This record gives sequence, C-alpha cells and structure tokens, in this order.
Amino acid sequence: MRIQSSATAPTRIAVDSPPTAAFGTLQAALGVVAFSLTFPATAWGLEGFGPWSLVAVRSVLAALIAGGCLLALRVPLPARSHWPGLAVVALGVVFGFPLLTTLALRTSTTAHAAVVVGLLPLTTALLSALRVGARPSRTFWAAALAGAAAVLAFTVTQSGGAVSTADLYLFAALLVCAAGYTEGGRLARVMPGWQVIGWALVLCLPLSLPAAAVALAYEPVALTAHSVTGLLWVAAGSQFLGLVVWYRGMAAVGIPKASQLQLAQPLLTLVWSVLLLGEHLTVAAPLTAAAVLVCIAVTQRARG
Repeated sequence: MRIQSSATAPTRIAVDSPPTAAFGTLQAALGVVAFSLTFPATAWGLEGFGPWSLVAVRSVLAALIAGGCLLALRVPLPARSHWPGLAVVALGVVFGFPLLTTLALRTSTTAHAAVVVGLLPLTTALLSALRVGARPSRTFWAAALAGAAAVLAFTVTQSGGAVSTADLYLFAALLVCAAGYTEGGRLARVMPGWQVIGWALVLCLPLSLPAAAVALAYEPVALTAHSVTGLLWVAAGSQFLGLVVWYRGMAAVGIPKASQLQLAQPLLTLVWSVLLLGEHLTVAAPLTAAAVLVCIAVTQRARG
C-alpha cells in the first residue's frame, strides 16, 4: 500500500472528489434510465415470446454476460457465508421480479405497472429497516403509508373497483424485489455491487438454462424486431448493465443521493409507454406517480 505524505493528501482529495462525484451521479442516472425502459422492453418481448420463455432466456443471456465478465476479470468465488444472501438476490431480482411483472404485463399496461411498482423504493426502505433493526421516524411511516394508499386507490379505481390478478402479481413483485434489493445492498458493503448481481445470475444458470429449453419447447416464438430488441434489452440492459452502473453510482455518491434520482423512474416509464408503445395515459396515472414521488422524497429526508 502506498502512503502519501500529509502535505500532498489534501490536494489530491480536492482535485479528484468533484469529477468522481459527477461521474457517479451520471452512472446512477444511466441506471435509472435503463430500469425505466424495462417494462416497455418487456411488452415488446411479449410480442414474440411467452412469459416463461422471456424470463428464462433473459436470465440465461444475462448470466452469460455476467459470467464472462467475472471470468475475464478473474474474480474469486464469494465467501461461503455470502451465498445465502446471493440466493435471496437471485430469487428476488433475477427470477421473482422479472417473472411476476412479465405475467402482470400480459394484461396490464406498462403505465399502470409503472405506477404500482413506483412503491418499490418505499417497500425496499421498509424491508431494509426491518432487516437491520432500524426504527424510522413517524414522518417516514406516515409518508410510506400515504404512498401505499395512493397506489392502492389507483389500482382499485383503474381495475373497476377491485384488485386485478395483474395487480396481485405486481404487489408480489414489489415484495420479492425489495427483499432482493435489501440483501443485495447488504452484500454490496462487503463486495462490489456488480459482482453481487453477477454471481446471483450465475447462481441461477443451472436452473434458468433447462427452464429456457423447456419453455421454448412449449411456448411459440415469433422473432420480430420488437421481440428481439425487447429481449436483448431486458437481458443486457436491465438485468446486468443497468445494475452495474447503478451500483457504481451508489458507491460514488452514496445511497441517499442516488435514491433521489430514482424518484424519476416511474415518470420516465410513463413517457416511454407513450413514445414506444403508443399507450394513452389516464389523468390518474401521472398524478398518482407524482404523489408517490413526493412520498418517497419525504421518506428520504426522514431517513436522514
């Protein structure tokens, strides 16, 4: 380890810190953009693939990309104590969330799904608080409950007075993804974040590879420009590269600042749903998304 003299250390910090913070913010923002395109890309993928095929094949492709990076960089295997946490990440982020949201998007619009899944930061904050034994303030809980109430009212109103099957899939997706994010955030303190998702993807490969073979044999496939583009994006962009820049950005600027950028994700997805899919938004969709954004902003301030 090279030790700098006390005379030069302050100068080095002053010169390097601003560019690092700016680059970290840019990377986190790129991650948010990548995630905001996930639902429209999934809708495109469903034009040519069945839901099980799309999820399994995307997992296989993402695992091959991640495994290639791990091999190229000669990353050692994680410690044995980290594998249970990686399994939670795999079940929540690699399989659970993609599968449940894909099943929901068969009958739900991307705009509707974006509003419901806009609760993900709140759900993650809740599970994170329970996981580490923290005690958030009353302001935090009030804002979290207000956001949940806004989304619940939106789903009931849009579904004709009842919660639809697609909404149940989306609510389940919130829970499993929040669990995966919480455990991934814990592991990212002891190993690089991109390696967390990389090993989680590789861990799923023995299951996702045969699952893809079986699903492709039973579900019809129509290779179109939309379906192939959607598949490639959710595999490479959402499942791996988006998470790489997101975790690197969080490491550079800190979780609170990066989380502020994620507030724009549901609204970005609404924009993509109109531009890429030609969906027509109801007035309730952007209003609910904005209300959730405000609630998340309040929880962020309340946490600290």
